[in-house]
Amino acid sequence: MRVVIDTNVLRLTIKKGNFERFIYDAFKLEVFEWIVSTEILDEYEEKLIEFYSVQTADLVLSILENAPNVIFAEPYFKWNIITDDPDDNKFSDLAISLNADYLITNDRHFNVFKKLDFPKLRVVTPKQFRLLLK
Repeated sequence: MRVVIDTNVLRLTIKKGNFERFIYDAFKLEVFEWIVSTEILDEYEEKLIEFYSVQTADLVLSILENAPNVIFAEPYFKWNIITDDPDDNKFSDLAISLNADYLITNDRHFNVFKKLDFPKLRVVTPKQFRLLLK
């Protein structure tokens, strides 16, 4: 299974007491492949520093850079479907380009994909993703 993970979800996977921690635990067990791009890694770093610390950002990026189940790629086409928050397109463009099974997010801007026949992108919340792993 290949997934793209929005920054808002990544932030929640860090704290051990958060529900979303199961995503990190499943990643660590290599249950899925995590797809990232340079642009996404840059945003991860920026937001992790903002919410936690430089040390936390460095640790998370180091884990992603060295894990065997991380796919580093760049989107081959910019769909730019999300108009309410164009910055979110980096996640959907990558997920579509790499034919990801899921994009995991809590962001409602991605709901636009529910109305589209093409391109197809399965957007799920962490709770929905948890059910998919069972």
